[in-house]
Amino acid sequence: MNLASQAGEQQSNLLFVNFNQDCSSLAVGTKTGYKLFSLSSVEKLETIYDHESDDICIVERLFSSSLVAIVSLSSPRKLKVCHFKKGTEICNYSYSNSILAVKLNRQRLVVCLEESLYIHNIRDMKVLHTIRDTPPNPTGLCALAVSNDNCFLAYPGSNQIGEVQIFDTINLRAVTMIPAHDNPLAAISFSGQGTKLATASEKGTVIRVFSIPDGQKLFEFRRGVKRCVTIYSLGFSTDCLFLCASSNTETVHIFKLETIKDKPVEEPQGWSGYFGQALKMSANYLPAQVSDMINQGRSFATARLNTSGLRNVCCLALIHKIMRLLVASQDGILYIYNIDPNEGGDCTLVRQHRLDGQTSDTHIADTAHDRPLAHPSGGSYASTVHRGEDTLGAVPTESEPYQEPEQGAVGGGDVNIDGQGLTGLRLDDDNEFPPMTHKND
Repeated sequence: MNLASQAGEQQSNLLFVNFNQDCSSLAVGTKTGYKLFSLSSVEKLETIYDHESDDICIVERLFSSSLVAIVSLSSPRKLKVCHFKKGTEICNYSYSNSILAVKLNRQRLVVCLEESLYIHNIRDMKVLHTIRDTPPNPTGLCALAVSNDNCFLAYPGSNQIGEVQIFDTINLRAVTMIPAHDNPLAAISFSGQGTKLATASEKGTVIRVFSIPDGQKLFEFRRGVKRCVTIYSLGFSTDCLFLCASSNTETVHIFKLETIKDKPVEEPQGWSGYFGQALKMSANYLPAQVSDMINQGRSFATARLNTSGLRNVCCLALIHKIMRLLVASQDGILYIYNIDPNEGGDCTLVRQHRLDGQTSDTHIADTAHDRPLAHPSGGSYASTVHRGEDTLGAVPTESEPYQEPEQGAVGGGDVNIDGQGLTGLRLDDDNEFPPMTHKND
């Protein structure tokens, strides 16, 4: 999530923070460059790469490869794709407006502007398709599935209600529109296999999960009823059995994705048991809104943050084969929690690491009591960049027909790319990705 809009208020050096696609590393953009951290250990936050440069407001790493896509506040319309281990720039593209989000997997790279989306072939960075005249999307909300088999893109279909457009980035066609919420969308996230999509609206009280690509509703969870909140991020576990949600409150919720038929049937005990069973049976005869509230699932587990109101991103990651809840916050701290995968309840804060270069990590709890999962399990920020007044190309008018950009132009901007292109990249081999020569500007 881009933190630039609030950095001044919080006096924070952080401008951006996000987990990579499999939650094995963390990327941090600051006023003086960007850093990549390994998430292979609870005890230690190992720095993979530390680069001093411009004020980096977006940095996205492709899995555990050496490829990173970066955008700076000083040049918000320019995307740079770099090989950080070699310290080389592979290519750079300029767009007609500020870049609000960048999403990538091993086949596609998507650049999100306020009213358009550019879909690139990641092997040579050519623009394959442009989705123009999208509803105003000032936060750059979008999600790209990381699966090669289900390479779908999700983005808001309206700025008035919570419609989600699903687009097939391989066959370059619209798939379906999901009427997810009555209010505009605040967060969306794909499962690892790209077969499920979690959504939350600006109201923030209900989180829904839909099957992809047909768009059928699978689960509905109630985060709360007392107050509306801003959902910052949603994240599935690797096995898709759990879903985490963070917001501007001090509580992070974890929901368990299980259907009613998966739960053992229990005989009612006492008047409370009979009353609960009768209430569920009567839901079929109650008004739809009341019935939906009764059938909505509640959080399986919760974690408490030290502060509220700060932007953050959460994920469910496997560290030492144990599922942990990780929350990276605008206060410059990565919080690590243990989760009881069987009983749920309150998560235990076991470690917190600073992301601002200081070394004072705090040990919270003894991790000797960690319990491995029976089924081991494995997020992104909406980006907000102030629209600059630089002159990198003219904004196309609505009357202009779409034309395939020539090599060297994206949305009226410019592109510089290594003459070798990206055709030699072994995208399935993280150790050799990408074998590029240095490109001089």
